[in-house]
Amino acid sequence: MNSKLFQQEKRSKNRLLVISWLSTFVILGYLVLISVANLQSKPKQSTENSQSLEITDNGRSNEQLISQGALPVFSIGESFEGIKRNTYLKTEKDPNQRHEVISYVIEKGDSIFAVSNKFNLSPETILWANFESLNDNPELLSIGMTLNIPPTNGIYYKWGMGDTIDTVAARFKVDPSIILLWPENRVDQENQSIGEGSYIMIPGGKREMVSWVMPTIPRKNSGVTKAMAGPGACETDDGAYGTGSFIWPAVNNYLSGNDYWSGHLALDIASNMGSPVFASDSGLVVYAGWNNTGYGNMVMIDHGNGYQSLYAHLSQVSVSCGSSVYQGSAIGSSGSSGNSTGPHLHFETRYLGGLVNPWSLMP
Repeated sequence: MNSKLFQQEKRSKNRLLVISWLSTFVILGYLVLISVANLQSKPKQSTENSQSLEITDNGRSNEQLISQGALPVFSIGESFEGIKRNTYLKTEKDPNQRHEVISYVIEKGDSIFAVSNKFNLSPETILWANFESLNDNPELLSIGMTLNIPPTNGIYYKWGMGDTIDTVAARFKVDPSIILLWPENRVDQENQSIGEGSYIMIPGGKREMVSWVMPTIPRKNSGVTKAMAGPGACETDDGAYGTGSFIWPAVNNYLSGNDYWSGHLALDIASNMGSPVFASDSGLVVYAGWNNTGYGNMVMIDHGNGYQSLYAHLSQVSVSCGSSVYQGSAIGSSGSSGNSTGPHLHFETRYLGGLVNPWSLMP
């Protein structure tokens, strides 16, 4: 009996031992399989990484770039320096940006408006840069006159006695740094001084225009302005009255020179030499003849309703001062008399003595 129990216990222990060894072999086999799988995955990952590095500009691989000399080749263990940046202290200027003032000689047919368009500047900038010769009056322009053409919109200014950076900047409504940092002003940044009589550029600077226009002549007592205006003025009484609407005073209804702007409160209407000029509305002629202020042969009409109109640079005047005219009737011929660079009609409209834009009155 005891022998049987002993044999049964022995067989049970043997079975447990076998099961233990089998379990151990299974676990070891599983670990081996994991290790092999890891070893096999590493080359694949390396290939993927190398493929990602092969993506280059224009679709060329690293090998192609190396063979073409576009990429350097380094040996293992070879030392090399990083990329260096050379120091270049000179500042390159924009070749399209002009910084200096240049000269321009007025040609036949030029106007301040046309010159400003030619150099992509505002007409005010051209007048401000030539105050000594034009006094803010575009009608003083003449063929052969030399103008200063600034490099940018603003004020071209002659430095005066007692001027300082701060006072000049305040006068022309800019920050002082604008004057200090403009390259061609060549301001001593340490002393911030500019010599008297030197010309400087003030980019973006502005000032009020010197207002000069032909005085408005009333229907009566127009002789009070005769000495100033010239021989075309006369004593007037009463005459025709306007309709309140205006027509184009020339054959053409487009411009050949100045438009209406702060320095030229009129339209320069395209008109050939000798072409007829018409009364834009009915009224009384209060000036007809030569004008001493650059308008040449001129006609002014008082329309009796607060409006006046002015026609200048005529080659011929065909009405007399004090006569009544009616809308559309001929009052003269266009020309280039007075301060003018070519045939055109200078046309002004006024209301209660103040100039108004003709574009707002004509069809």
